[in-house]
Amino acid sequence: MTHRLLICAALALAASNTLAASCGAPPSGTLQAERVAAVTASRAEPGLYEGPVWVKDALYFSDFGFAKGFPSRVRKLAPDGTVSTVIEDSGSNGLAVDAGGGLVLASHKDKALLRHGPDGQAVRLAGAFKGNVFNSPNDIAIAGDGTIYFTDPDWQKAAAPGGQPVTGIYRVTPGGEVTLVDGTRPNPNGIALSPAGDVLYVNASDGLLVAYPIVKGAPQTGRSLVSGLEGADGMTVDCHGNLYVTEHGAKRVRVFSPRGQQLATIRVDANVTNAAFGGKDGKTLYITGAGAVWRLPLGVSGMPY
Repeated sequence: MTHRLLICAALALAASNTLAASCGAPPSGTLQAERVAAVTASRAEPGLYEGPVWVKDALYFSDFGFAKGFPSRVRKLAPDGTVSTVIEDSGSNGLAVDAGGGLVLASHKDKALLRHGPDGQAVRLAGAFKGNVFNSPNDIAIAGDGTIYFTDPDWQKAAAPGGQPVTGIYRVTPGGEVTLVDGTRPNPNGIALSPAGDVLYVNASDGLLVAYPIVKGAPQTGRSLVSGLEGADGMTVDCHGNLYVTEHGAKRVRVFSPRGQQLATIRVDANVTNAAFGGKDGKTLYITGAGAVWRLPLGVSGMPY
């Protein structure tokens, strides 16, 4: 029996190593991302590009301004380099794509999670917790079973009346039940899931990247993985489980292993907000920020948001 278990373990390890090898090599050292020249300002007032997500063959992102209500639209960068507006008044920040190809929006305008299907119709997925609307839903991660996790800081809370007594991290089941994962952290922001869906990662204004193990579908008490983050914002994950964390004012993306070891630094020339993998082979990292979208071809594939 022991011999058989050892053989099984060896085969499992070999399969895991093969998968890791086919996934590609993660970045190391210091790299520089290049601006996408076609992405130019679509409004007169200052604002940010946010929530990049790769859907089919194009990059979608939120374009919101700092005027009253934080007006936002969803724009699309097509394969031929053209940029168009696909949802004019989205009120969105973070974006994601679900298993059915629907665009999921974290909307500060609606203080809710919305889904825009291929037919263009918007469906409210979650709009309140304990009788109160959310503050300003910010970033999204969707598990394989359809469970949605999102952060709810108060950055755009003034976009509409109402809000929560805490800035929280929430879980929404496929049936629409909302639970609070953690309400103790100041302005939680970037959120991501491990490739296996067994760890939830969230950063916040406390400068910490915290890992919450998921057991039987429920996040457990978190542990600090990385400290000292500078203005941590959105993040994504590659196929090895490495985390690509944007640091807003530091104008960089830092890459950390699942154990918290720093692997690489990606530089840009303006404040950054979020990152996602895309391109034909899923190995181009797209980064959004203040008035710009950058891209960087890598040797590894990753999550599309």
